[in-house]
Amino acid sequence: MTMWVFGYGSLVWNPGFNVAERVIATLPDYHRSFCMRSIHHRGTEKDPGLVLALDAMEGARCHGVALSVAKGEEAATLDYLRERELVSAAYLERMLDIELADGRVVEAVTYVIDADHVQYCGGLDLEEQARIIANAVGGRGPNTEYLYNTAAHLHELGIRDAELDWLAARVRHLCA
Repeated sequence: MTMWVFGYGSLVWNPGFNVAERVIATLPDYHRSFCMRSIHHRGTEKDPGLVLALDAMEGARCHGVALSVAKGEEAATLDYLRERELVSAAYLERMLDIELADGRVVEAVTYVIDADHVQYCGGLDLEEQARIIANAVGGRGPNTEYLYNTAAHLHELGIRDAELDWLAARVRHLCA
């Protein structure tokens, strides 16, 4: 049985594991949102950044990529993803059905935000998100890099996200 992972943020451009197949996919009832304060990778505890998370929203449809894991590498990939994604326990690991662009429906390892976690910050207005992203830096680099890479790679795949596009343009302006 194939192990699938749903990517909507940095997993789109930096999966960190051997991907056997990559397919455009949609996750129902969640939306991509800068609703998680980053205190490790793109910010610090003193000056948190923001990273994308899947926030539950009935009727929403998040477009991203389904990444199938190379045969025989499932356990190592899951260990890697847990170390990467569950560093602060703000994400919850779920097995959710995603719809592939070719019509298949598969179950995928998916990391969604825990809305009860202290790092959850859903509802920030876009201007505040832009200000935070423009200034934060963490262990994996500037928060701007995370935003720009995600927006660019989604565009390359033909996936449009109006909020992400607005944020990228606004952050570029703030950093100019």
